[in-house]
Amino acid sequence: MRTPHRLTAIVLSTLLATSVATATVASPPRPDPGRAEPTLLATLGPAAGGSTVGPDGALYVTEPVSGEVSRVDRRTGEVSTFVSGLPARLPDTPGGALDVAFLGRTAYVLVTLVDPGAVSGLYRVERSGAVTPVADIGAWSVAHPPETDFFVPSGVQFALEPYRGGFLVSDGHHNRVLHVTPRGAITELVAFGNVVPTGLETAGRTVLVAQAGPVPHLPEDGKIVAVKPWRDTVAPVASGGRLLVDVESDGRRLYALAQGVFTPGSPEGSPADPDTGQLMKAGHDGVLRAVAEGLDRPTSFEIVRGTAYVVTLDGEVWTVRLGGSHGRDR
Repeated sequence: MRTPHRLTAIVLSTLLATSVATATVASPPRPDPGRAEPTLLATLGPAAGGSTVGPDGALYVTEPVSGEVSRVDRRTGEVSTFVSGLPARLPDTPGGALDVAFLGRTAYVLVTLVDPGAVSGLYRVERSGAVTPVADIGAWSVAHPPETDFFVPSGVQFALEPYRGGFLVSDGHHNRVLHVTPRGAITELVAFGNVVPTGLETAGRTVLVAQAGPVPHLPEDGKIVAVKPWRDTVAPVASGGRLLVDVESDGRRLYALAQGVFTPGSPEGSPADPDTGQLMKAGHDGVLRAVAEGLDRPTSFEIVRGTAYVVTLDGEVWTVRLGGSHGRDR
C-alpha cells in the first residue's frame, strides 16, 4: 500500500509520544464508540488468506487450499478465479498461497509450506495466467537460519507488501522481515525476538509491522511497531489486540486486525477461537480499540474509501464501514 505523506508525518511524530503508553496494556481498553456491524460481501472456497486491492480496484484474495487467487468485485461481491496452479499447502499446515500484491499491473503471490518439490517463495503471475517462481525464500531461509529458536528450517512466511521496487515479507516463525526483489535477491531487513511478526504496512520509508506476540498471544503482546530500516530502529506505535494478523491505514489513522482469543494449550501456529476476531483502531494514546467484533478468525483486510474489507479463514469477505474515515489506501 502506498500511504499518503500526511500519515507518514503522523506516524513519525507519534512514535516517541506513544512509546511509553504502549509498553503495557493493564486492562481492556474502552471500546470505540463508533462500532460498526460487519456485512457479508462474498463467499470464497474453504479457506482464505492474504488480500490486496488490484490496479482495477477489485479485491484479490489468496486461497491456500486450492492454490488459487480469487478476484472479488467490491461493488457486487461477484467472485471469479484470477489465477490457479499455485502449489497447494502441505496437509495439516498453515501454508499454501498466503498473500498477494501488485507491482504496477503485475501480480505476485507469496507461497509457503508446500511440497518439497515446489518452491516456497515468491511467484510472478504472467499475462498468460501461468505462475513463475522468482525467489526461493524457503531455500534462502534454510541457508540463513535466524538467531531465535525454530523448528521449521524454511520458515513460515506470512505477509507480502510492496516496498522500494520489491517486497517486504514477514516470517512469523523465524521472527523477521525480509526484502525480496522481483529478480530473486533476498536480504534480512529486520530481526526480532519471539514476537511473531505478521501483517505489514508502509508509511513512506517506515515499515509498520503487526506482531501477534508469543503463545498465548495476550493483548499486551499484540502490537504495531514502526521500523526505520535506514536507522535500524524499532519503536512501538500501538498495542492491545489479541493475536494481531494485519495492519492497514486509511490515510489518517491506523487499524489492526486481531484474530481473537487463543485457547491455552493449542499448538503453536493454531488460529484463534471462532467468532472472537476484532477490527481495531489505534487511538492517539497508542491503545487499540475495537470498531467491529465477532469476526470469525480474520486473516487480512484492506481499506478503500472508508470501508474495510475483511477476509476470514473460512473463506468469507466482510465489509465494515469505518466511521469518520474519508481517506483511501490506493
